[in-house]
Amino acid sequence: MITIIDYGMGNLGSIANMVKKVGGQSFITSDLNEIKKATKLILPGVGSFDNGMSKLRELDLIDILNKKVLEDKVPIMGICLGMQLMTNFSEEGKLVGLGWIDAQSKKFVSDKLKIPHMGWNIIYQKKVSKLFDELTSEKRFYFVHSYCVSCNKEEDILTKTSYVHDFVSSFERENIIGVQFHPEKSHKFGMALFKNFVEKY
Repeated sequence: MITIIDYGMGNLGSIANMVKKVGGQSFITSDLNEIKKATKLILPGVGSFDNGMSKLRELDLIDILNKKVLEDKVPIMGICLGMQLMTNFSEEGKLVGLGWIDAQSKKFVSDKLKIPHMGWNIIYQKKVSKLFDELTSEKRFYFVHSYCVSCNKEEDILTKTSYVHDFVSSFERENIIGVQFHPEKSHKFGMALFKNFVEKY
């Protein structure tokens, strides 16, 4: 069972549908008692960094998430804003992030390319991961974002993608995974990723 964190910012239904399509079960909640029992987590997210952190704080979710992720080592996947919230901070706002990954989110700046980065793009793996098992050919995922993650530790970088410059499109350290793209909108590629998260973590 995958517990999808509901803090008012994310494509919750789309994520739950994709989990169901690949044979998994999910539960959408913001209830602390339910999150305490979680054995696997997804932190979705669409919107601004400060709003996301404020919502987590208002719902009293930060302490329980820190315990589940940092102490209990429960597998968690952050999607889009959910990934960025796992970093130290974002140029988009003033609030401190969760700080699970030593990284920061920076604004795309370009005179030639449209911002936000929107549409399909290729990811390039930098290290081996169960998350991309069975995805041996060119990997394409759907992106919508104006800020991108920059990791301070090379070993945390799972994939990179090129738009304006090479940026971190996913990271992984121990039980913590973050993906900048939207696997719930990425058809067969997203289904394969969710299947791996359901079955192999």
